[in-house]
Amino acid sequence: MIRFEQMSVTYGDAPAPAIAGVDLTVPEGELVLLVGPSGVGKSTLLGTVSGLVPHFTGGLLRGRVTVGGRDTRTHKPRELADLVGTVGQDPLAHFVTDTVEDELAYGMESLGLAPDVMRRRVEETLDLLGLAELRDRPIATLSGGQRQRVAIGSVLTPHPRVLVLDEPTSALDPAAAEEVLAVLQRLVHDLGTTVLLAEHRLERVVQYADQVILLPGPGQPPVVGDPERIMAVSPVYPPVVALGRLAGWQPLPLSVRDARRGAAGLRERLAGREPEPVGGTGTAAPTAAPAARTPLGRLLRRRATTERDGAPDRSGPLAVVTGLAVRRGRTEALREVSLTVVPGETIALMGRNGAGKSTLLSTLVGMVAPAAGSVLVGDRAPHRTPPGELIRHVGLVPQEPRDLLYADTVAAECAAADSDAGAEPGRCRALVRELLPEVADATHPRDLSEGQRLALALAVVLTGRPPLLLLDEPTRGLDYAAKARLVGVLRALAGEGHAIVLATHDVELAAELAHRVVILADGEIVADGPTARVVVSSPAFAPQVAKIMAPREWLTVAQVRTALAATASEAPGTTGVSGAPGSAEASARETEGTE
Repeated sequence: MIRFEQMSVTYGDAPAPAIAGVDLTVPEGELVLLVGPSGVGKSTLLGTVSGLVPHFTGGLLRGRVTVGGRDTRTHKPRELADLVGTVGQDPLAHFVTDTVEDELAYGMESLGLAPDVMRRRVEETLDLLGLAELRDRPIATLSGGQRQRVAIGSVLTPHPRVLVLDEPTSALDPAAAEEVLAVLQRLVHDLGTTVLLAEHRLERVVQYADQVILLPGPGQPPVVGDPERIMAVSPVYPPVVALGRLAGWQPLPLSVRDARRGAAGLRERLAGREPEPVGGTGTAAPTAAPAARTPLGRLLRRRATTERDGAPDRSGPLAVVTGLAVRRGRTEALREVSLTVVPGETIALMGRNGAGKSTLLSTLVGMVAPAAGSVLVGDRAPHRTPPGELIRHVGLVPQEPRDLLYADTVAAECAAADSDAGAEPGRCRALVRELLPEVADATHPRDLSEGQRLALALAVVLTGRPPLLLLDEPTRGLDYAAKARLVGVLRALAGEGHAIVLATHDVELAAELAHRVVILADGEIVADGPTARVVVSSPAFAPQVAKIMAPREWLTVAQVRTALAATASEAPGTTGVSGAPGSAEASARETEGTE
C-alpha cells in the first residue's frame, strides 16, 4: 500500500538530511508502528505519506514515496485526501469548524459525498469514538483529549484506505486510548485499512502492532521487523520490555499478560523485599527541602528571602482549596473539591478526559474564578491577584507550551521572562542553558521539538521562582529519554522545596515522580492518597510494573533493579533472575536510562 524507495528529506540549508535511506514497504491492512528517539525524523516520514512533506513543509525529497500507486511528489495533499487521512500532534491545527458534528462532516463535504452517506458516517464515528454526548459542543470548550478524539474522527468519516497518525494517544486518558486503539484494530482487521502511526507511549500500542519500523538515529536507515525482534534492539522501549530485558525473559513480553505469565519466579525472588521509594513514591510527602546537589538546584537556591522574590514559605501549605466549585456555561466542571499542597510535595492529578484536571490547575493560577468555595495560594486568592504579583507565587506550564512563547528567538523569550518576573538579566537564560545546553540563542521557538519547547516554557515559568509549579500534560511528545530528564528536573525542584502539581494521563510518570495521586471523576475527587496505594488498586491508572507484580506495590523497573542488585550482593555467585542469561546487574546496565 505504501512504498518508500530510497527516500530522503533535507530541509533548507541543513548540513544533513532529516531522514535518509528509507527503502521499505508497508503492506495493506496492517497496523505499523514507527518508533525511535526524538528528532530522528518520525514526523517527517509520516509527512511524506500524506504529501505534507515537501508540498507544505518545503525541503527537498529525494527518491520516491507512493501510496496506492500515487506518487506523493506529484500529488498534493488535497489530491490524496480521499486515500490518506492524517492526524498530527496538534489537534487544534487540524480543525476548520466550530462544533464536533460539523468537524466530523467537513472532510466528507469537501469530497462531495451525498448527505445521507455523510449523516450515517457521522453517527457511526460518534459511536465508535464515544463522542455522541459531545456532538453539539463547541470544539473550543473540549479538553485536550476530547479534541484528539474529534481530530481522529474527522479523518475516519471519509473512510480513507490509509491512516497516518502522529502521537494519537498522547492526550488521552488510559481508557480513551484503549477505545481509540480498539477502533484502529477494527479498521485494520475488518476493513483492511492500513494504519501507520508514531507513538512515544509504546506501553499502549506495541502489543497491537503487526510490524515495527525503528529509526535508530539521525542518518541511520530504518530497521523493520516484528515487534518482539525490534524491541529487543530498540533504544526506546516500554517498561514491560525493560522488565523483560532485566529479567532475561525469552520470548520478550510485549504486554502485561505476557509478562505475568513469566513473572512467577521474579515475584518469588522479591517476596522478602519491600520496594524502595523511587522519586517520591513513599507514603509521606516531604515538608522540608534538602540542600541542592545539582546545577539546576544551585541555580534555584539563589533566591532572595523577600516575598517579592518568591521564596517558598515552608512554615505552612503553599495552596489550600476548600469546597471548590467551578462552572463553565451550563457544565459544572468542579464541585466540592478540597486539596492541600505542602512544600516539597509532588501531586499527580489523574482521571478521564474532561474530569476537571486542567480546570483545577486554571483556578490555582487565577485563570478561572470559583463559583463557590475558596482557593488560596499562600494567603492570596489567585483570581483577585494581579498577574505581575501572582507570577512569583505560582506558575503554570500549559498543555501547549507554545502558548507561553511569543518571541522570535530563545534569547528574546528569556529577556522577556526576566523582565516579567523582575529578575536579574540572565536568570532565564541560565535555566535554559541547564535544561537545553544544545539550543542557541538565535533559535526560533517554533523550530524546537515538543520536548525542547516544554523545557523552554518550564524555564520561562521558573524564572519567577514560584513556590508552586503547575504542569498540564508535561510528557506529551516526549520520548523515554526526554521524560527521564524531565523527571530529574522536577525532582530537583521538589528537593528545593517547590510544590509540583501535574495533570497527567501518563501513569508511568506518576509512578516515577508523585508522592500523591489525586483522581478526579466528573469534577469530584474520588481518590486521594499515596501513589502506591492509589494506583496499584486501579486497573486504569496502574503502571505496567504494578500490574505485572500485583498484589505487591512495585511500581517501576528501577525499584525492581535496585532490589535485584541488593539480592545479588547479598548472595555472591548468584545470577540474577531465574531464566536470565546473565546477572541482574548486567541486565540492569542494559536498561539504564530507559524508563
